[in-house]
Amino acid sequence: MTGPATSRRDFLASAALGGGLLVAPHLQTFASAQDKPRHKVERLGVGAIGMRYQGSVITEKARQYGDIVAIADVDRHVREQARASFGSTPRIFEDYQDLLARKDVDVVLIATPDHWHTKMIIDAVRAGKDVYCEKPLTLTVDEGKVLRKVIGESDRVVQVGTWQRSDSRFRLAVELVRQGRIGKLKRVTAATDKNPTGGPFQTYPVPSHFNWDLWQGQTPDVPYIPERAHYTFRWWYEYSGGKMTDWGAHHIDIAQWAIQSLPVHIDGKARFPSVENGFNVATDFGATVKYANGVELIIADEGRRGILFEGDKGRLFVNRGTVAGVPVDELKTNPLPRDEFVAYDFDNLSRPERAGKLDAIINHMGNFFDCIETRRTPISSIEDSHRTVSTCHLANISQRLGRPLTWDPEQELFVGDSEANTWLKREQRAGYEIG
Repeated sequence: MTGPATSRRDFLASAALGGGLLVAPHLQTFASAQDKPRHKVERLGVGAIGMRYQGSVITEKARQYGDIVAIADVDRHVREQARASFGSTPRIFEDYQDLLARKDVDVVLIATPDHWHTKMIIDAVRAGKDVYCEKPLTLTVDEGKVLRKVIGESDRVVQVGTWQRSDSRFRLAVELVRQGRIGKLKRVTAATDKNPTGGPFQTYPVPSHFNWDLWQGQTPDVPYIPERAHYTFRWWYEYSGGKMTDWGAHHIDIAQWAIQSLPVHIDGKARFPSVENGFNVATDFGATVKYANGVELIIADEGRRGILFEGDKGRLFVNRGTVAGVPVDELKTNPLPRDEFVAYDFDNLSRPERAGKLDAIINHMGNFFDCIETRRTPISSIEDSHRTVSTCHLANISQRLGRPLTWDPEQELFVGDSEANTWLKREQRAGYEIG
């Protein structure tokens, strides 16, 4: 952004790094005004990459805080439709690098397929942008290590789109567990549902409006199959990790937020399809994960979708429709005020509690822009999100190798298993390397 907005943001960043200039009255003023769009000279320029459904959702939520000035998508139909949806004023690009080069882009939103997340975050951070990126954070464990290093060496704010942290039901569940309302936590069950099956699929010529080579990015160059792209990329291991990284990135994130420990042993079980040119993620899957503090996490592809916490004094269940259990009932006589929450130390208590995807994203995006203003760590930090998706990756690796694995969470390596350690990264196509 040019003029006053850029100067103002640079001042805020330097103030936060210098310490002491951003005092409590300033924070209180911003918090109380958070539901109002900022004055034009204060508004940030927002660039959005990946504009199908979720990309359009988060871009709409960001409009309250900034002007949508640029859009990038490898599908011309998608980017043109997105430009029309956002007032026909943003510049549109096929290559996201052209968006990052713009001086009027202060903030970048990323809602591309998983295999692009790490490289785009790194490129955006190195271009001096603050970033909101959809989950799952990475395609491999080693990508997360690189991200941690790059972001740690920068002064950029990065929020990951695990919005369940900003949903009042999930947050209450985590607080009740962490504050001992079910006693000592023993076991957590995180249930998703089964992966779709499909194929064999037919190959087609690449549509003229779609840059298939750029879409593939770091992954192997293969003939174009429509079912590999857009929403159904999730059911191919080349680009994602199935429901384990799709829903798992949400539910395992909440589980680990409550567990407050890291995995040390993973035992994954799965059956896999054998359909040529078809979806290749597991048809049936599950895993048992043991943590350093003794808690056990069961990951299941059946049962009631959600998270069940079991302690030595009670149980608690939460999903996107409810939070239930004796500890919830007891809140009538033993309340837990929001100002006594402990899981995150930069809550904006002037923001109303919200539940459900579209409403919770309002708070999640609000937290991101709060942190841009104050240079604080967002509620879905890179470290937490890296550790969450790493557990998903470890479970998938155990399933695909067909054996239990021992994990060293400090070194982030499998113990005594050189073959398993080769699965922590993947070969990257020339021209799309991450680093």
